[in-house]
Amino acid sequence: MEYSNKTFVTEFILLAFSEFHQYQILLFTIILYTYIVCIAGNMTIILLVVVKQSLHTPMYFFISIFTVLEIMFASVTIPKLLAILIQTKKTISFFGCFVQMYAFNALGETECFLLALMVFDRYLAINNPLRYSAIMNSPVCYRLAVLPWFLGFLVSFFPSIFTFLLDFCGPNEVDHFFCDLAPLQNLACSDPFISNMMTTMAAILATVFPFFTIMGFYIHIIYSVLKIKSIEGKSKAFSTCSSHLIVASLFYGSAIIVYVRPKGSHYDKFLALMYTVIIPVLNPFIYTFRNREVKNTLRKTIRQFIKILS
Repeated sequence: MEYSNKTFVTEFILLAFSEFHQYQILLFTIILYTYIVCIAGNMTIILLVVVKQSLHTPMYFFISIFTVLEIMFASVTIPKLLAILIQTKKTISFFGCFVQMYAFNALGETECFLLALMVFDRYLAINNPLRYSAIMNSPVCYRLAVLPWFLGFLVSFFPSIFTFLLDFCGPNEVDHFFCDLAPLQNLACSDPFISNMMTTMAAILATVFPFFTIMGFYIHIIYSVLKIKSIEGKSKAFSTCSSHLIVASLFYGSAIIVYVRPKGSHYDKFLALMYTVIIPVLNPFIYTFRNREVKNTLRKTIRQFIKILS
Protein backbone atom coordinates (compact mmCIF):
# COMPACT_ATOMS: atom_id res chain seq x y z
CA MET A 1 0.00 0.00 0.00
CA GLU A 2 1.38 3.43 -0.91
CA TYR A 3 0.99 6.31 1.53
CA SER A 4 0.60 9.58 -0.32
CA ASN A 5 -0.15 11.89 2.57
CA LYS A 6 -0.03 12.19 6.35
CA THR A 7 -3.76 11.91 7.12
CA PHE A 8 -3.31 8.50 8.78
CA VAL A 9 -2.12 10.08 12.05
CA THR A 10 -4.38 12.74 13.54
CA GLU A 11 -2.71 13.02 16.95
CA PHE A 12 0.40 11.99 18.81
CA ILE A 13 0.80 10.50 22.28
CA LEU A 14 3.49 12.13 24.38
CA LEU A 15 4.94 9.39 26.58
CA ALA A 16 6.94 11.91 28.66
CA PHE A 17 8.10 10.12 31.83
CA SER A 18 5.39 7.47 31.92
CA GLU A 19 7.96 4.84 32.92
CA PHE A 20 8.06 6.62 36.30
CA HIS A 21 4.29 6.49 36.72
CA GLN A 22 4.50 6.31 40.52
CA TYR A 23 6.33 9.66 40.63
CA GLN A 24 4.01 11.67 38.33
CA ILE A 25 2.62 13.88 41.13
CA LEU A 26 6.10 14.50 42.54
CA LEU A 27 7.40 15.43 39.08
CA PHE A 28 4.39 17.70 38.55
CA THR A 29 5.02 19.50 41.84
CA ILE A 30 8.75 20.00 41.21
CA ILE A 31 8.31 21.18 37.61
CA LEU A 32 5.39 23.48 38.52
CA TYR A 33 7.49 25.07 41.26
CA THR A 34 10.49 25.55 38.96
CA TYR A 35 8.25 27.04 36.26
CA ILE A 36 6.78 29.56 38.71
CA VAL A 37 10.27 30.49 39.91
CA CYS A 38 11.43 30.77 36.27
CA ILE A 39 8.62 33.18 35.35
CA ALA A 40 8.95 35.22 38.55
CA GLY A 41 12.75 35.45 38.34
CA ASN A 42 12.87 36.44 34.70
CA MET A 43 10.01 38.94 35.13
CA THR A 44 11.94 40.50 38.02
CA ILE A 45 14.98 41.08 35.81
CA ILE A 46 12.81 42.59 33.06
CA LEU A 47 11.14 44.96 35.53
CA LEU A 48 14.50 45.98 37.03
CA VAL A 49 15.93 46.78 33.59
CA VAL A 50 12.82 48.77 32.61
CA VAL A 51 12.46 50.71 35.87
CA LYS A 52 16.08 51.45 36.81
CA GLN A 53 17.78 54.12 34.70
CA SER A 54 21.23 52.83 35.66
CA LEU A 55 20.48 49.57 33.85
CA HIS A 56 19.57 51.26 30.56
CA THR A 57 22.71 50.03 28.84
CA PRO A 58 23.23 47.72 25.85
CA MET A 59 24.30 44.82 28.09
CA TYR A 60 21.11 44.90 30.17
CA PHE A 61 19.00 45.60 27.10
CA PHE A 62 20.18 42.28 25.62
CA ILE A 63 19.77 40.55 29.01
CA SER A 64 16.15 41.71 29.17
CA ILE A 65 15.51 40.34 25.66
CA PHE A 66 17.13 37.07 26.71
CA THR A 67 14.84 36.82 29.75
CA VAL A 68 11.77 37.43 27.54
CA LEU A 69 13.00 34.61 25.32
CA GLU A 70 13.49 32.34 28.34
CA ILE A 71 9.88 32.88 29.44
CA MET A 72 8.58 32.11 25.94
CA PHE A 73 10.94 29.15 25.51
CA ALA A 74 9.88 27.54 28.78
CA SER A 75 6.19 28.26 28.15
CA VAL A 76 6.20 26.35 24.85
CA THR A 77 6.85 23.01 26.59
CA ILE A 78 6.36 23.14 30.36
CA PRO A 79 2.57 23.81 30.53
CA LYS A 80 1.92 20.83 28.24
CA LEU A 81 4.30 18.69 30.30
CA LEU A 82 2.43 19.65 33.48
CA ALA A 83 -0.86 18.72 31.82
CA ILE A 84 0.24 15.26 30.69
CA LEU A 85 1.79 14.51 34.09
CA ILE A 86 -1.60 14.71 35.83
CA GLN A 87 -4.00 13.76 33.00
CA THR A 88 -4.73 10.29 31.73
CA LYS A 89 -5.04 11.73 28.22
CA LYS A 90 -1.53 12.46 26.99
CA THR A 91 -2.28 13.38 23.38
CA ILE A 92 -1.52 16.39 21.24
CA SER A 93 -3.10 17.10 17.86
CA PHE A 94 -1.12 16.54 14.68
CA PHE A 95 -0.90 20.24 13.78
CA GLY A 96 -0.51 21.29 17.42
CA CYS A 97 2.49 18.99 17.64
CA PHE A 98 4.23 20.60 14.67
CA VAL A 99 3.38 24.13 15.84
CA GLN A 100 4.97 23.31 19.21
CA MET A 101 7.98 21.77 17.47
CA TYR A 102 8.58 24.80 15.26
CA ALA A 103 8.05 27.32 18.07
CA PHE A 104 10.37 25.41 20.41
CA ASN A 105 13.19 25.10 17.88
CA ALA A 106 12.80 28.65 16.58
CA LEU A 107 12.97 30.14 20.08
CA GLY A 108 15.84 27.86 21.07
CA GLU A 109 17.89 28.82 18.02
CA THR A 110 17.06 32.48 18.62
CA GLU A 111 18.58 32.08 22.10
CA CYS A 112 21.71 30.55 20.57
CA PHE A 113 22.22 33.50 18.23
CA LEU A 114 21.37 36.00 20.98
CA LEU A 115 23.99 34.51 23.31
CA ALA A 116 26.58 35.00 20.56
CA LEU A 117 25.41 38.60 20.11
CA MET A 118 25.70 39.23 23.84
CA VAL A 119 29.36 38.16 23.93
CA PHE A 120 30.02 40.43 20.93
CA ASP A 121 28.62 43.29 23.02
CA ARG A 122 30.97 42.40 25.91
CA TYR A 123 33.88 42.15 23.46
CA LEU A 124 33.28 45.70 22.24
CA ALA A 125 32.83 47.03 25.79
CA ILE A 126 36.17 45.60 26.95
CA ASN A 127 38.26 46.08 23.80
CA ASN A 128 36.79 49.43 22.69
CA PRO A 129 35.66 51.16 25.89
CA LEU A 130 36.10 54.71 24.56
CA ARG A 131 34.08 54.13 21.39
CA TYR A 132 31.66 51.59 22.88
CA SER A 133 28.82 54.05 23.58
CA ALA A 134 29.09 55.56 20.11
CA ILE A 135 29.12 52.15 18.39
CA MET A 136 26.38 50.50 20.47
CA ASN A 137 23.84 53.32 20.32
CA SER A 138 20.11 52.68 20.62
CA PRO A 139 19.32 52.27 16.87
CA VAL A 140 22.19 49.81 16.48
CA CYS A 141 21.06 47.82 19.53
CA TYR A 142 17.49 47.60 18.22
CA ARG A 143 18.68 46.40 14.81
CA LEU A 144 21.05 43.85 16.33
CA ALA A 145 18.27 42.60 18.65
CA VAL A 146 16.08 41.74 15.65
CA LEU A 147 18.82 39.66 13.98
CA PRO A 148 18.72 36.60 16.33
CA TRP A 149 14.94 36.37 15.96
CA PHE A 150 15.16 36.46 12.18
CA LEU A 151 17.95 33.86 12.04
CA GLY A 152 16.33 31.60 14.65
CA PHE A 153 12.95 31.42 12.94
CA LEU A 154 14.55 31.11 9.49
CA VAL A 155 17.03 28.34 10.31
CA SER A 156 14.45 26.27 12.23
CA PHE A 157 11.94 26.52 9.38
CA PHE A 158 13.76 24.10 7.07
CA PRO A 159 14.12 21.05 9.35
CA SER A 160 10.58 21.70 10.62
CA ILE A 161 9.00 21.80 7.16
CA PHE A 162 10.93 18.73 5.93
CA THR A 163 9.80 16.83 9.03
CA PHE A 164 6.20 17.97 8.50
CA LEU A 165 6.29 16.66 4.92
CA LEU A 166 7.19 13.13 6.06
CA ASP A 167 4.54 10.39 5.97
CA PHE A 168 3.11 9.44 9.37
CA CYS A 169 0.99 6.36 8.84
CA GLY A 170 0.99 4.32 12.03
CA PRO A 171 3.14 4.68 15.17
CA ASN A 172 2.17 7.84 17.05
CA GLU A 173 3.83 7.43 20.46
CA VAL A 174 6.47 10.15 20.92
CA ASP A 175 9.14 9.14 23.43
CA HIS A 176 9.47 12.68 24.75
CA PHE A 177 7.57 15.26 26.80
CA PHE A 178 7.14 17.61 23.84
CA CYS A 179 7.17 17.37 20.06
CA ASP A 180 10.74 17.60 18.79
CA LEU A 181 12.48 16.86 15.51
CA ALA A 182 14.28 13.55 16.16
CA PRO A 183 11.42 11.77 18.01
CA LEU A 184 8.98 12.65 15.21
CA GLN A 185 11.41 11.73 12.45
CA ASN A 186 11.83 8.31 14.09
CA LEU A 187 8.06 7.72 13.75
CA ALA A 188 7.90 8.50 10.02
CA CYS A 189 6.93 5.83 7.52
CA SER A 190 8.90 7.55 4.75
CA ASP A 191 12.67 7.95 4.66
CA PRO A 192 13.70 10.74 7.10
CA PHE A 193 17.23 11.05 5.67
CA ILE A 194 16.75 14.58 4.28
CA SER A 195 14.98 15.85 7.40
CA ASN A 196 17.72 14.29 9.55
CA MET A 197 20.39 16.06 7.52
CA MET A 198 18.48 19.35 7.71
CA THR A 199 18.27 18.94 11.48
CA THR A 200 22.02 18.37 11.74
CA MET A 201 22.77 21.33 9.48
CA ALA A 202 20.46 23.58 11.49
CA ALA A 203 22.14 22.40 14.72
CA ILE A 204 25.58 23.21 13.32
CA LEU A 205 24.45 26.66 12.17
CA ALA A 206 22.56 27.52 15.36
CA THR A 207 24.64 25.82 18.07
CA VAL A 208 28.10 24.73 16.94
CA PHE A 209 28.95 27.84 14.91
CA PRO A 210 27.75 30.35 17.57
CA PHE A 211 29.45 28.29 20.30
CA PHE A 212 32.85 28.48 18.62
CA THR A 213 32.22 32.16 17.84
CA ILE A 214 31.65 32.76 21.55
CA MET A 215 34.80 30.83 22.44
CA GLY A 216 36.78 32.92 19.95
CA PHE A 217 35.49 36.18 21.42
CA TYR A 218 36.24 34.99 24.95
CA ILE A 219 39.84 34.16 24.03
CA HIS A 220 40.24 37.77 22.85
CA ILE A 221 38.42 39.08 25.94
CA ILE A 222 40.63 37.09 28.34
CA TYR A 223 43.74 38.28 26.50
CA SER A 224 42.57 41.91 26.81
CA VAL A 225 41.60 41.55 30.48
CA LEU A 226 44.99 40.07 31.37
CA LYS A 227 46.61 43.22 30.01
CA ILE A 228 44.67 45.36 32.52
CA LYS A 229 47.09 46.34 35.29
CA SER A 230 44.71 46.93 38.21
CA ILE A 231 43.20 43.95 40.03
CA GLU A 232 39.93 45.87 40.46
CA GLY A 233 39.74 46.48 36.70
CA LYS A 234 40.34 42.81 35.95
CA SER A 235 37.70 41.76 38.49
CA LYS A 236 35.11 44.15 37.05
CA ALA A 237 35.79 43.02 33.49
CA PHE A 238 35.54 39.33 34.39
CA SER A 239 32.36 39.89 36.43
CA THR A 240 30.54 41.30 33.39
CA CYS A 241 31.36 38.14 31.41
CA SER A 242 31.22 35.31 33.94
CA SER A 243 27.40 35.16 34.11
CA HIS A 244 27.09 35.00 30.34
CA LEU A 245 29.82 32.34 30.09
CA ILE A 246 28.05 30.07 32.63
CA VAL A 247 24.68 30.42 30.87
CA ALA A 248 26.19 29.82 27.42
CA SER A 249 28.15 26.75 28.57
CA LEU A 250 25.08 25.11 30.13
CA PHE A 251 22.79 25.87 27.18
CA TYR A 252 25.14 25.02 24.33
CA GLY A 253 26.55 21.93 26.03
CA SER A 254 23.18 20.21 26.37
CA ALA A 255 21.82 21.46 23.02
CA ILE A 256 24.85 20.27 21.00
CA ILE A 257 24.65 16.79 22.54
CA VAL A 258 20.96 16.44 21.60
CA TYR A 259 20.73 18.07 18.16
CA VAL A 260 23.98 17.42 16.31
CA ARG A 261 23.22 13.68 16.27
CA PRO A 262 20.49 13.13 13.65
CA LYS A 263 18.79 10.06 15.17
CA GLY A 264 18.37 11.00 18.79
CA SER A 265 18.03 8.58 21.71
CA HIS A 266 15.82 7.63 24.64
CA TYR A 267 17.92 9.81 26.94
CA ASP A 268 17.36 13.01 24.96
CA LYS A 269 14.24 13.82 26.98
CA PHE A 270 16.29 13.79 30.18
CA LEU A 271 18.90 16.09 28.63
CA ALA A 272 16.04 18.26 27.36
CA LEU A 273 15.02 18.89 30.98
CA MET A 274 18.34 20.70 31.34
CA TYR A 275 17.65 23.40 28.75
CA THR A 276 13.83 23.54 29.05
CA VAL A 277 13.41 23.49 32.85
CA ILE A 278 16.67 23.75 34.78
CA ILE A 279 18.58 26.40 32.80
CA PRO A 280 15.64 28.85 32.49
CA VAL A 281 15.13 28.76 36.26
CA LEU A 282 18.87 29.13 36.98
CA ASN A 283 19.47 32.07 34.62
CA PRO A 284 17.83 34.79 36.77
CA PHE A 285 19.89 33.68 39.78
CA ILE A 286 23.10 33.50 37.75
CA TYR A 287 22.60 37.00 36.38
CA THR A 288 21.45 38.36 39.76
CA PHE A 289 23.85 36.83 42.26
CA ARG A 290 26.95 36.93 40.04
CA ASN A 291 26.34 40.49 38.83
CA ARG A 292 27.12 43.14 41.43
CA GLU A 293 25.16 45.92 39.72
CA VAL A 294 21.97 43.88 39.35
CA LYS A 295 22.32 42.57 42.91
CA ASN A 296 22.73 46.08 44.35
CA THR A 297 19.82 47.39 42.28
CA LEU A 298 17.63 44.52 43.46
CA ARG A 299 18.52 45.20 47.09
CA LYS A 300 17.68 48.91 46.75
CA THR A 301 14.39 48.11 45.04
CA ILE A 302 13.39 45.63 47.79
CA ARG A 303 14.28 48.18 50.50
CA GLN A 304 12.23 50.88 48.78
CA PHE A 305 9.31 48.46 48.42
CA ILE A 306 9.51 47.55 52.14
CA LYS A 307 9.55 51.26 53.07
CA ILE A 308 6.45 51.90 50.98
CA LEU A 309 4.64 48.97 52.64
CA SER A 310 5.65 50.10 56.14
